[in-house]
Amino acid sequence: MELKGNTILITGGTSGIGLGFAEAFSKLGNKVIICGRREDRLKRINENNPSIITRSCDISNEKERIELVKWIQKEYPAVNILINNAGIQTGQKIDAGLDLQKVRQEVETNFTAPIHLASLFVDHLKTKQSASIINISSGLAYVPLAFMSIYCATKAGVHSFTLSLRYLLKNTNIKVFEIAPPAVDTELGHDRRTDAAQTHGGISVDEFILETLQALKDDEFEAAIGTAKGLKEKKEQMFNMLNK
Repeated sequence: MELKGNTILITGGTSGIGLGFAEAFSKLGNKVIICGRREDRLKRINENNPSIITRSCDISNEKERIELVKWIQKEYPAVNILINNAGIQTGQKIDAGLDLQKVRQEVETNFTAPIHLASLFVDHLKTKQSASIINISSGLAYVPLAFMSIYCATKAGVHSFTLSLRYLLKNTNIKVFEIAPPAVDTELGHDRRTDAAQTHGGISVDEFILETLQALKDDEFEAAIGTAKGLKEKKEQMFNMLNK
């Protein structure tokens, strides 16, 4: 994938991996558009880096996804890369009483939204000389943590969907990537921790972005980053280790 001269839409771009992508791609000479739910953060990002275009959008909402795509096609028709990055991790436990509202939000954000956005953008991306859809899954798509089964299942769904999408678009100009992060030190899952200020732990965002950009440059269509490689290659062994 060419890393320069693109117009890129990144969902979930107000923090963590999404913001890391936005800043890195902007520095490489791309036009970057991010969307997110938190308007205060969008405003701050735009003030600190005016070259990054911001849009308020809750991608768990079907109507807002449709409005986002219509806005992009009208205001930024040059968009040729979609990065489905937005995700939440609520930590719902099957054996401890489910909050079905949170389950639906997690499935809608992590799984339904990437499918819907890919579908809405396909015809638009087919008009570009080169185009890409980049879906962010997780090392936990290969080896689930049992206590976080719903999150892991959504990411396994993203993995499966990406395989199918890549096959369906194999005779088009659209490249389809899956990036499977390891644990990355972001605020993912902050609302389920006792100390909401505590980060996720893992490798730094900068380290993750550096390895991911190389994978994209090399057209590594299914790239497990960092320790996620071990999860992909030794599934059964790692499942037992992670779930002791």
